[in-house]
Amino acid sequence: MYKNLIVLCFGLLLFGGQLSEGRRGRGRGRTKSRVQIGLPITGKYRDPESDQYYNNNNKGAKILQASHFDYEYVLGHKIAFLCVAKGNPRPQITWYKDGAEIFQHLYMHIHEWRIGEDKVKSKIEIDPATQMDAGLYECTADNMYSIDRRSFKTDFSIAFD
Repeated sequence: MYKNLIVLCFGLLLFGGQLSEGRRGRGRGRTKSRVQIGLPITGKYRDPESDQYYNNNNKGAKILQASHFDYEYVLGHKIAFLCVAKGNPRPQITWYKDGAEIFQHLYMHIHEWRIGEDKVKSKIEIDPATQMDAGLYECTADNMYSIDRRSFKTDFSIAFD
C-alpha cells in the first residue's frame, strides 16, 4: 500500500512539475499586440519625402496582363508566358522559376518590348519543353515605388501521336 502511495506521489510530482512549467513558459508569448509599431496611424509620414515616396500609388509598378495561373504543357512543345506592366518610371520585369531568377539560354528565350513611356512587355519562351521545366514561374515588375507579382504553375503531359 505504501509502495502505491509513493509511486502515486512521485508521479504527481513528476507530471505536475511538467505541467506547471509548460504553462509558465507559454503565458506571454501567445498574446498579440494590437498596436503595430512603426506604421503611421494616419497614413502620413513625418518626412514629406517619405510621404511622397510611400503614397505615390499611381506611379507604382502594376502588372496589367499576365498568362494563366495553371498551365499544362506537352513535352517537346513550346511553353510561353507573358507579362505586361506599367509604372512611372517604367518597371523592370524579372522572371523566376521555383524562387530562383532565371536567365536566357539555348532553349529559353526572354523577349522584352518597351511600349510608350511607362509600359513594358516581357515574354518567356521555352522550346522544346522538358520535364525539368515543370514548376512555379513568377513574373515580377518593380520600380522605385512598388513591386507587383504574378505566378504561373506548370506541369507536363505526354502526347501520344
